[in-house]
Amino acid sequence: MINALTIDVEDYFQVQAFSDVISRKDWCQYPMRVANNTYRLLELLEQRGIHATFFILGWVAERCPSLVRDIFKAGHEIGSHGYGHQMINLGDEKSFRRDISHAKSILEDQIGIDVRCFRAPSYSITTKTLWALEILGELGFEYDSSIFPVHHDYYGIPDAPRFPHYRFLRDGGRLLEFPPSTLPAYGINLPVAGGGYLRLLPYGVTAWAIRRINEKEAQPAMVYLHPWEIDPEQPRVAAPWASRFRHYQNLRSTEEKLRRLLDDFSWASMSEVLSLSLSSTNSKEEVGDGL
Repeated sequence: MINALTIDVEDYFQVQAFSDVISRKDWCQYPMRVANNTYRLLELLEQRGIHATFFILGWVAERCPSLVRDIFKAGHEIGSHGYGHQMINLGDEKSFRRDISHAKSILEDQIGIDVRCFRAPSYSITTKTLWALEILGELGFEYDSSIFPVHHDYYGIPDAPRFPHYRFLRDGGRLLEFPPSTLPAYGINLPVAGGGYLRLLPYGVTAWAIRRINEKEAQPAMVYLHPWEIDPEQPRVAAPWASRFRHYQNLRSTEEKLRRLLDDFSWASMSEVLSLSLSSTNSKEEVGDGL
């Protein structure tokens, strides 16, 4: 089974956990580390002949165009992560369209082809913001990875499908949705293979979860991470304890966990995995009139 490896290209000072203490207008005051960290990830992938999907923040792409081109030249898939890492539920349809359209244009100008896949900042497509899928379709996106089928204080649609499925749009189009991996337990879905969950869980638990998804459920897993998660020397931000715990916990062990994942499982970009699983995907979600 081939699984999807995805990387959200954003810097340590742009994360939602620090949004209350770091304003977007102050981002330029912080030393950027995203390029060096992303090149380290590219080296790990090149050593193993693995291609991934890189969801790149427009703000980063604007300042690091050579990084975007190098990711693309290495054979990886380029996706959009929006421009300013604005959670969708904190804006409206007009501001979302403006943000996503701007970010998409930046990336397409840099790589010379259409950008077809998207991931919302902090997985912020929820039941209240499903209108965002309509806008993604109108802007030419074909794949999405923004709906996390979990309970969380920032995001989540707990009863959303756990595996790749179609989301049908009002104009007759459709988006292929690929959620991050979860396992059902005690009536809820538990996140098992990405970001803070990857850092907090022992490697054996993550590996067991991926094998269960692959072997018991015959489905591809989706793993996600951020370049800053392999950077234990990053500057420390004076934030509340809970935010610091979410962000800094187990940074020193993330790269080793990633190396083991890359060696123990098979990986490809999101679109490559979707193309392989399309024939066996029968789950289709319809968009209701009330969205």
